[in-house]
Amino acid sequence: MSAEKFEFKTEVNQLLELVIHSLYSHREIFLRELISNASDALDKLRFESLKNKDLLGTDTDLRIKLFRDDKAGTLTITDNGIGMTREALINNLGTIAHSGTKDFVEKLKKAKDGPELIGQFGVGFYSAFMAADKVTVNSKTADGTACSWISAGQGNFELGESAKTTRGTEIILQLKKESREYLDEYTLRDLIKKYSDYVEYPIYMDIEREEVSKDADGKPIEKAKPEKKIIEEKLNSQKALWTRNKSEISAEEYNDFYKHIAHSYDKPLEIIHYSAEGVSEFRALLYIPEQAPFDLFTKESSLGLNLYIKRVFIMHDCKKLIPEYLRFLKGVADSNDLPLNVSREILQEDTQLEKIKKNITKKVLSTLKTLKEKDFEKYLKFYKEFGAVLKEGLHYDYENKEAIAELLLFPTSNTDKYRSLDNYVTDMPKDQKDIYYLSAETRGQALASPHLGALKAKNYEVLFLHDVIDEFVIPQLFEYKGKKLLPINSADLDLGDKKDTEHKTKEAAEKFGSLLNSLKTALSAQVQDVRFSARLTDSVCGLSADTGAISPQMQKMFKAMGQTVPEQKKILELNPGHPLIAKLSALTPERLSAYGSLLYNQAVLADGGKLDDPLEFIKQLNDLLLKATEA
Repeated sequence: MSAEKFEFKTEVNQLLELVIHSLYSHREIFLRELISNASDALDKLRFESLKNKDLLGTDTDLRIKLFRDDKAGTLTITDNGIGMTREALINNLGTIAHSGTKDFVEKLKKAKDGPELIGQFGVGFYSAFMAADKVTVNSKTADGTACSWISAGQGNFELGESAKTTRGTEIILQLKKESREYLDEYTLRDLIKKYSDYVEYPIYMDIEREEVSKDADGKPIEKAKPEKKIIEEKLNSQKALWTRNKSEISAEEYNDFYKHIAHSYDKPLEIIHYSAEGVSEFRALLYIPEQAPFDLFTKESSLGLNLYIKRVFIMHDCKKLIPEYLRFLKGVADSNDLPLNVSREILQEDTQLEKIKKNITKKVLSTLKTLKEKDFEKYLKFYKEFGAVLKEGLHYDYENKEAIAELLLFPTSNTDKYRSLDNYVTDMPKDQKDIYYLSAETRGQALASPHLGALKAKNYEVLFLHDVIDEFVIPQLFEYKGKKLLPINSADLDLGDKKDTEHKTKEAAEKFGSLLNSLKTALSAQVQDVRFSARLTDSVCGLSADTGAISPQMQKMFKAMGQTVPEQKKILELNPGHPLIAKLSALTPERLSAYGSLLYNQAVLADGGKLDDPLEFIKQLNDLLLKATEA
């Protein structure tokens, strides 16, 4: 069969352009990625062979091997793994099957240091073009026909038959002139040690050595000329790091394994290495990254740990090992209690995995608590990266809700520095019964809220919620250590002076009853009610909501998700002590209608909302300014 030409998908072309030209100074990572792919192919074969032993045949020694050809300028990476069919070559090497690829490309364009992004999106293979002018892939499955894939990374690739006769994949790199250093024995040794020392399979390389002939007793023969011999040497240690004692492992080894398993260039923020015994026996080596991956909130985000059973790799991203709100974790879990021949379908239902998941979850939460107490600055760094994800646990993990709540941090009305709920409760005035919070996109918007006045007067601190998810999950917390969590813009908020405020508002309603009625009529389409409130101190007005109402921030989020948001009218509250109220009460209903619209619109802005007709608001405001300057 003659070779056929295919065009890369648009996203692949963009990636190749970026990889080849933007990440050139980090081209050594190509070897890490190709060896990682080879290891994955061996993992898949080993797993499938648990169900079908015929797949291995007589070739049972699973391995990876490097071949160097100085004369031809080629470096070849081979494995005897699962292999790829013609269709797999097209799907795996010609397409990136992720709907978020465009977002990834944009992120890669903006990244100051892109290599850590390479491995996170299944595009590690393309890093080969950082070092090679041409890449040839020959691959064969156990019972299939060998196929070849060839490309120079210029927008297309060729598919054809291959002369390969054994199972597995070989990748031949025609190295660029400036990449010939990767043919050097010691350069390759260093890179394998740096990136791939912990790969589960042996990585071999043929080494040329000079040896002097020896006699029958094994002694070197005098004056004999050294003979050149090819020796196959293993380059990696194959040490399962998680099976060793922590005292035996150096910080460098921990960091190197993290780079290998997370496809990352940076160091982990925190390392959790422990063994569980008793009802459920397993070992875990977990890492908390320093930085959140770009796809943390997308459906392409990877979730789960690498699962091993008795040191045999079973699957990547085992979703049953950690809850979704801990999806930032990287690492390995190795169980002794699961059968090696378990199928993936049964695995998903195994109760033993649920026990491991609970154990890991509690360990991670307790580790974060200790970090918060002993190294707050380090914890704060974690929280700024992953706090929004951690909060999801308030909704999904009722069992650990209190433990998660202890980890939450917030800026407040008193400080822009992050404070915990424990800090807040400890500093509460004696007469304060509840915990108060306010949702706002920015600190400036929160500080401008008309609802803050009454709480400031009582010296009550208010938590500021700036993450969109806060409004969804914080109300589900309901209370913390016996203290209710209440939004300060709630229409029925009681600050402990209900009788006094009711008396004041009743007096104001009797005094300015006609003003209330006129505004209710004028604003009937915008609000559900107009009333006086003794909670407003500096501002003339503000919007409050019934309990459970959706805030403007939540409405924006739902609309952005394409969801229909039901119309929710709020309550316009007036400050009876503001001098403008007496002035407004003297106006005719016609004039009051225009001023009422101004009152409502300024309340909307203070509430973080968006005006329906900003031009009309500006026109009304300018008219007032003109009259004021003419007076």
